[in-house]
Amino acid sequence: MRTEPRPPLPPFTLEGAIQKVRLAEDGWNSRDPGRVALAYTADSRWRNRAEFVEGRAAIEAFLARKWARELDYRLIKELWAFRENRIAVRFAYEWHDDSGHWFRSYGNENWEFDEHGLMRLRMASINDLPIGDGERKFHWPLGRRPDEHPDLSALGL
Repeated sequence: MRTEPRPPLPPFTLEGAIQKVRLAEDGWNSRDPGRVALAYTADSRWRNRAEFVEGRAAIEAFLARKWARELDYRLIKELWAFRENRIAVRFAYEWHDDSGHWFRSYGNENWEFDEHGLMRLRMASINDLPIGDGERKFHWPLGRRPDEHPDLSALGL
């Protein structure tokens, strides 16, 4: 299988790590499971909460289930730390269920990349907080977060 490089490539600089995090955020905000799955190696391994996922096809299926459940999903990721081929992020996303109940999900992810810039390992810890409609902070139109929208630190999250 031919692998297309996904810059920026490791070893990461501060600028490259920040760019990699924003590219991941943009992909996830597309809510397109096929597009997002292409950022991972064919044999990528995940731990997402208590679920273990392995391989692109399983990642794509997982994301399709996720976004069918987590409606009007909007995500912000922020770089926490990086070194060589690893990046740690913190994130928050807002979504509602099919009954209209809103949640803000908070978490941390540890990522490891191969030499082509594809993520081969993703470990995520996530907690869900029920919120009222008036507590929402992520109001941009569905899709990519606008550049001028505050990040997690600016929002006090």
